[in-house]
Amino acid sequence: MFTKRNFIKSLLLTAAVPFASKAKSIVDELPQTWTKEKFDDFWKEVRSEYHLKTDYINLENGYFSMMAKPVLEAYLNDIKMVNTEASYYMRTIQFDNKQKIKDRLADILGCGKDELIITRNTTESLDTIISGINWKAGNEAVMAEQDYGSMLDMFKQQAKRYGIVNKIVSVPLHPKSDEEIVSLYEKAITPNTKLLMICHMINITGHILPVKKICDMAHKKGVEVMVDGAHAVAHFDFKISDLGCDYYGSSLHKWLGTPMGAGILYVHKDKMKNLWPIYGDAGYTEEDIRKLNHTGTHPVATDIAIHHAVDYHTKIGIKRKEERLRFLQNYWTSKVKGVNKIYINTPDDATRKCGIANVGIEGIKPGDLSKTLLDKYKIWTVAIDSANVHGVRVTPHVYITTEELDKFVVALKEIANG
Repeated sequence: MFTKRNFIKSLLLTAAVPFASKAKSIVDELPQTWTKEKFDDFWKEVRSEYHLKTDYINLENGYFSMMAKPVLEAYLNDIKMVNTEASYYMRTIQFDNKQKIKDRLADILGCGKDELIITRNTTESLDTIISGINWKAGNEAVMAEQDYGSMLDMFKQQAKRYGIVNKIVSVPLHPKSDEEIVSLYEKAITPNTKLLMICHMINITGHILPVKKICDMAHKKGVEVMVDGAHAVAHFDFKISDLGCDYYGSSLHKWLGTPMGAGILYVHKDKMKNLWPIYGDAGYTEEDIRKLNHTGTHPVATDIAIHHAVDYHTKIGIKRKEERLRFLQNYWTSKVKGVNKIYINTPDDATRKCGIANVGIEGIKPGDLSKTLLDKYKIWTVAIDSANVHGVRVTPHVYITTEELDKFVVALKEIANG
């Protein structure tokens, strides 16, 4: 039976004991078909598991999504434990713990345990690949102007260092079909193309790209594909093995709810041998992905916290979480779509989006819109004013309520009416 007490007790017990065997989730006993009452009651209980500020509505969870209370409390205990164990933990226990956490992530993400490492974020993961490829002058890399700036900067650095050519496309905000997007990338490929970078979910718009179709096209032309999955992991349901990509990077402090400084890098087992590590490590063979993971002494309690975050995430369930995030995004966008002067920079097609969307108002700069939302309406968003995207990115987390989104909708309409 679903009760607040049982739900929270289940989460607390799991978070308090690292690497305990997974118990049956209380949420697994809930019906798959939700009435509105059950739907609302469940998410109210989840909301109670977060420390929320009351002086603004947080619609910018895509940068860093706070830890739930049980995860945070367990994390703080882990920091104390590591501090007490000190060098003993670092020289002994940490390696087994990290391996167990890594194996768990591999199971969730659907890849081989020898194809995944824990990193600090998506930028570190993907820059490891960009800098690790054996580039030659004249090699080409294909990417989009909507890709994340840190990776675009790394490609620029490789162009200066090795003489590679970067070819940049622009992804349409409202594509007519998957084939339109696949064709866009395909036309940029030449016999000199070595790597194609794509987003799984474009961070500034929430646009989900047809990754598998792009990978299939690129592989037929002998081109490797690296996927920026910063916003996909723990946001919607998928398996890396179903995508067909060669490399995949993501951050876990966005939608999984870990502390800042946790990410993953996937490398297909056939692609490891030819990658150069950023930091030298003679302890592993060229075929071992761990050669890419030598980052020196680092905050190991963050690694342990991934375990607690996975427990919390699993208790909710990825399908239920995806359903919630889709609901929240559709709830507010449906209320402003078609309103005079308001435009949406995210595709209408439900298969091309989940919890993230971007909205703008004609005649108002994104920075001014974001500032007005915060100063006048106490709503926190982030302005996006580049790469053909002009608006504010809206990333509600599972604890956001429809009442809060109603306030956002009223704010947009009032600002649009001037």
